[in-house]
Amino acid sequence: MNTNGQKMKVPFGGYVLILAVMASVILQQPELVTGQARVPAMFVLGDSLVDSGNNNFLQSVARANYLPYGIDLNFRPTGRFSNGLTFVDLLAQLLGLPSPPAFADPTTTGNRILQGVNHASAAAGILDESGYHYGARFTLSQQMVNLETTLSQLRTMMSPQNFTDYLARSLVVLVFGSNDYINNYLLPNLYSSSFRYRPADFANLLLSQYARQLLTLYSLGLRKIFIPGVAPLGCIPNQRATGAGPPGRCVDSVNQILGTFNEGLKSLVDQLNQRSPGAIFVYGNTYSAIGDILNNPAAYGFSVVDRACCGIGRNQGQITCLPMQNPCPNRSQYVFWDAFHPTQTANSILARRAFYGPPSDAYPVNVQQMTLLR
Repeated sequence: MNTNGQKMKVPFGGYVLILAVMASVILQQPELVTGQARVPAMFVLGDSLVDSGNNNFLQSVARANYLPYGIDLNFRPTGRFSNGLTFVDLLAQLLGLPSPPAFADPTTTGNRILQGVNHASAAAGILDESGYHYGARFTLSQQMVNLETTLSQLRTMMSPQNFTDYLARSLVVLVFGSNDYINNYLLPNLYSSSFRYRPADFANLLLSQYARQLLTLYSLGLRKIFIPGVAPLGCIPNQRATGAGPPGRCVDSVNQILGTFNEGLKSLVDQLNQRSPGAIFVYGNTYSAIGDILNNPAAYGFSVVDRACCGIGRNQGQITCLPMQNPCPNRSQYVFWDAFHPTQTANSILARRAFYGPPSDAYPVNVQQMTLLR
């Protein structure tokens, strides 16, 4: 699982020609932004990759409520850590849904919550301690509490039978794990986890905590659950900026420690599907999707894979995007918007692969197929 930017070997045995054809097919798929929604609602739990503004309402350093964040959303920073839309915003479009509003926003009440709510919080991890140095955040365990609050409100808005059917047909998306590495395991000066756990043991710790929360979702009545794995973090500008890898290459040592977590998450999906009648848990292969883009960026329309569009220092990744900083003008050609997060263009590819992709992208079925299961 060594991802080395443009010069790396293709992960999982793919070939450049196949990638080019796949990119063409995925990029030509139409967006489903009109007509009847494929699911009644989408509930989001996660970190800054999918935060839609919850941290705007917390005492946190991890905020993106200033320009140039949102520069491609009519110059409107919303708290999204992107130049535009996030992965879940774009997935919502494909599902025929509006973007789920932020849980912490005081206006997220009444009919606004009927089509879903976004509970994601920047710096959040599977472990409660991950990301603590950024200040307040909704950890996974707190997001589960917040989700139960949302569901309690929804329960009062429909009959018991309708509510049960609503939950069973709704989609839950969880995006976690990155902060447990970037803002925990890989920061030995602040966290002791790397001294206490070998990489495989740390991954198993994360997976055991994650599994408990995923089973809780099932106990709440939710039945369609999409769980992307962790991307090749050794390739993000923040990690390249450490200088731990050779010039122009990803930090292989970081990518290697992610293998146990991603492989374990896919295995966990199999176990959950076997023991959860009527439910479908799906693993999203984010590692492979980003790896394919870095292997053959031109096939996806990218020309810059190793540095951020907005940031300061080596690879524009030593200091993340600052208020009113001038970002790159050709944002659609960059894979990474800032030190940690993809551009809207990259997010669009990830959403399409999750929605339309083969089992190598979304296992055992893709999101489109999930919506057809009853």
